[in-house]
Amino acid sequence: MTTLFADVVWPALFLEQRLFSWWAIGLGLFVEFFFVRRLTTLSFRMCIVADLSMNAGSALLGAFLIPLAGIGWELFPGTLIYKVFNVGTFNPGTWLATFLFSVLINGVLEWLVLRFAFRQKIGRKGFWWLCFANSLSVGLAFGSLFARPPQM
Repeated sequence: MTTLFADVVWPALFLEQRLFSWWAIGLGLFVEFFFVRRLTTLSFRMCIVADLSMNAGSALLGAFLIPLAGIGWELFPGTLIYKVFNVGTFNPGTWLATFLFSVLINGVLEWLVLRFAFRQKIGRKGFWWLCFANSLSVGLAFGSLFARPPQM
């Protein structure tokens, strides 16, 4: 009896691995703390709790949602783009889409934690500031993929 193993990868899986590295988590917590402090009415101590909570929430759900969004991209519109431009999965457009949906997914999840767990009214402008904070932390993890590519 033979066993068939398939290695199927797409950019979101590579990014997910880096998002869960200790340095990316630490830098993300540090950067986002200042945004939480500025956007909320929470005390210093509660900002630390909120920062840890919202990042734990986005990590737990993001671990599933980011790769799912990546495979969703691969199915459509990715396959259409690949055929039109004659490119493969690891093209600049897919990397850009991976970055954008990772930032948006984390931003939404963290906004929800602040809104419902900490009863903070973070408006549309605050949401975009959370996305900006996430673009910095996701951007660091993202950049590390190019500075030090994963070994296959």
